[in-house]
Amino acid sequence: MASRGAAKTVVVYGIPNCDTVKKARVWLDEHGVEFEFHDFKKAGVSEPLVRDWMKDVPLESLVNRRGTTWRGLSDTMKAEADSEAGAIALMIHKPSVIKRPVVVVNGRVKALGFAADQYDALFA
Repeated sequence: MASRGAAKTVVVYGIPNCDTVKKARVWLDEHGVEFEFHDFKKAGVSEPLVRDWMKDVPLESLVNRRGTTWRGLSDTMKAEADSEAGAIALMIHKPSVIKRPVVVVNGRVKALGFAADQYDALFA
């Protein structure tokens, strides 16, 4: 029987120098939430990983079309991201285009980005 407050497996996906990722990591540390950090830049992302995330969040939510990485893409690359295969390939090739952090709890995406109230509810 699972006890109340059973340990959760938390993985935070992102890049360390991203301000939003920094805020999320600080919040988790300050609230005593243990987590593993997966650095996109060093560890990369794979097609199976992205497809797994897509079970929980729509592809459109994963691609950050407002960030500096997106703005720096060629029109051709942006157009290729309009298809599922193209968007997944772009996220693998340029993981900094992924909205971050991606917070995965017990194998499921529970949050994209950082909002303290959302984290309060998730980790209460």
